[in-house]
Amino acid sequence: MFDYKLLHALATVVECGGFERAGDVLGLSQSAVSQRIKALEVRLGQPVLMRHPKLSPTPAGQRLLTHYQQVQLLERDLHQTLPTLDNAAARLRIAINADSVVTWWASAVTDICQTEGVLLDLVIEDQEVGLKRLRDGDVAACLCSTPTPIAGARCIKVGEMHYQPLASPGYVARYFPEGPSAGAFQRAPAIVFGPHDQLQHRFLAQCGYHGHFPYHLCPSSEGFVRLASAGIGYGMVPLLQAAEQLQSGQLVSIAQGHSLTVPLYWHFWRHSGLLVQRLTESLNCLML
Repeated sequence: MFDYKLLHALATVVECGGFERAGDVLGLSQSAVSQRIKALEVRLGQPVLMRHPKLSPTPAGQRLLTHYQQVQLLERDLHQTLPTLDNAAARLRIAINADSVVTWWASAVTDICQTEGVLLDLVIEDQEVGLKRLRDGDVAACLCSTPTPIAGARCIKVGEMHYQPLASPGYVARYFPEGPSAGAFQRAPAIVFGPHDQLQHRFLAQCGYHGHFPYHLCPSSEGFVRLASAGIGYGMVPLLQAAEQLQSGQLVSIAQGHSLTVPLYWHFWRHSGLLVQRLTESLNCLML
C-alpha cells in the first residue's frame, strides 16, 4: 500500500508547478516536500517527476496521479455514508474549453456545486487537446471535442457549440467588401485563441483557402469578442456568446452561410465515484 501523504505531495507539486509553492500549500518546507517525493520514488523504484525542461510527471507519475484522484473521489463517497469521519470539501479538477466556461457551464454546474459543496478547479484547455490532461492523470474529467474515450474512461456527448466568423461592420467593409476571397484572407488579420486552436483553419479550409493568413493571438474568450467588436480582427465566435452583439449589429459575419459546429464530449474515469456520476447526469440532461 502507498503512503497517501506521498501521493498528495506529488499531486500538489504537479498542480502548483514547483516544490516551494507546493510546500506553502501543504504547510511544509520545500525540503520536506522534496523528501516525500524522493521517498515515493524509492518506494516505486523509478522517478515520478521530470525536472527538465519543465517540471512534469513521468509516465509512472501520471498513473499515480490518476489513481490518487480516483481514490479522493471514492473517499468522498465513503465520507457521505460514514458521516462521523472528517469530511473536507471535495475539489474536482476539470479540463474545459474557455468558450464553454464563458457561456453555458456555470448554469450547468450551479446546482451540484451548491448541493454537494464541491470546489471546482478548472483547467482551461482548447477543446481539441483537453483529453491529454485526463490521459496524463492531471484532471478527473474533461470536456473536449474528441468522441473516443481513452482506456479506463467513458465519454458522453453533451451537445454542440456553433461558431460563425464574426467581425465589426467597419472591418468587413475594409477587408471583405466583396466577400471572402483568397486575396482577402491573405491580408485580413484574424483572431486565434491559441496555438492549438484549429477553428480558424477549419473555416478557411471550408472556404477553399489553405494558405498563410495574419492573425492575433488572444487566449481570452471575453477579450476575443472585444477585439472583434473593436475592428481589430475577425474570428470564430460561439453564437451563444455573441447573440447580443449580433442583434445590435456590433458584429456581423464575414461569410454569410458559413459556420462550424463543434461537438462536446464529457470524458471521465469509470471509477470516479458518485460526485462525478452526479455531475455527468447533470451534463447529460443539458444537451446543448
